Amino acid sequence: MGDMNRLYDLVRRHPGWVDGFWGVVWLFGTVVVLVAPGNADSVYRGSEAAAMVTALTLTGALAVRRRAPEKALLVSIAAGLFQLAADVPPIPSDFVFLILVFTVASRPVRWASRLALGASLTAPGLASVRWPDSNEESLTGTIVSTVFLTVMFLLAWVLGDSLRTRRAYYAELEERAARLERERETQSRIAVAAERARIARELHDVVAHNVSVMVVQADGAAYVLDSHPEQCRTALATISGTGRQALTEMRRLLGVLRGDGASTATAQDYVPQPGVEQLAELVDQVRDTGLPVDFRISGTPRPLPSGVELTAYRIVQEALTNTRKHGGPDAGARVCLDYAGDALTVLAEDDGRGAQRELYEERGVDGLGQGLIGMRERVGMVGGELLAGPRPGGGFRISATLPLAAHP
Repeated sequence: MGDMNRLYDLVRRHPGWVDGFWGVVWLFGTVVVLVAPGNADSVYRGSEAAAMVTALTLTGALAVRRRAPEKALLVSIAAGLFQLAADVPPIPSDFVFLILVFTVASRPVRWASRLALGASLTAPGLASVRWPDSNEESLTGTIVSTVFLTVMFLLAWVLGDSLRTRRAYYAELEERAARLERERETQSRIAVAAERARIARELHDVVAHNVSVMVVQADGAAYVLDSHPEQCRTALATISGTGRQALTEMRRLLGVLRGDGASTATAQDYVPQPGVEQLAELVDQVRDTGLPVDFRISGTPRPLPSGVELTAYRIVQEALTNTRKHGGPDAGARVCLDYAGDALTVLAEDDGRGAQRELYEERGVDGLGQGLIGMRERVGMVGGELLAGPRPGGGFRISATLPLAAHP
């Protein structure tokens, strides 16, 4: 088996050697026919030289048929006309005509293919007229032989044309697949850029809120500095904690949100951003649409960084939206928040029909996976991990682990 594979690889790397080998075979067959005693004294008497010229020309055309198929066809037609003019009866090398007709028909050059088809229809008839059988009783045999040869030539052309059509079809499929891949990558990049711009606007509100709190507390501390020092101390502690939280958020996102352009925001872009406290309202809203949702909280709830709260809210929101879109009419959902020591785990799953594979692949698919692209972007912003895919037993599961590292 190993020797056969090596031989096959050698043939694929050097197809010209194969054509040259078969050219030698047909040339050798022609030489054998020419030097056979019976034929030398009758059929080919006096035309041996012309027969060798024809055989050499045809086998040479066979050797170059892959590199220059159109030129090989023209050379073979010239050789055939020379054979008719020189009165050289059919020789074994004439089999090369079939191979060249197949080769030209399998190529995209249409004029050469049509010329090969015309030659296929006329060559057997011309041969029958040029070398008729003197025996009148063999007229039927001559007609049958001519029809058989014509069918053989047509079959060679049809097979070659079918191969050309199949190659063109595969090439079109490859080009379409490459185009769709480019379009999908472009749409994915657009989706990522749009989601990052949306995150930037949301974090603008988060940071602006923290800064406004610090300004208010600083003004209050200055006002009560002399009369109520304890209240001043409390205000300064609040300023310190809020500043550290804002600094942490900015450090996490500074290396990612570096867009040059500024988006024009509407009034609704500057409303307070939701967090885990608003998840109950979100779940009630989804329940009102007819989707049953089991919402649970485990562990001890405690204040979270604004970015983590916003990420958790958006993950649950997108997961429930996908359940409504892809889960089916009888689907149910479950949402669970688990407060661990150093992380918040957000689990959202459903028992519906499940989502297509493209929904949870890394890049998504045209118009389908962009919600999960946004999830990955959000989770990446806070240094977390997102797992999304089919749930055992049916349905779809999204699990996000959001770290709650101590603020610097």
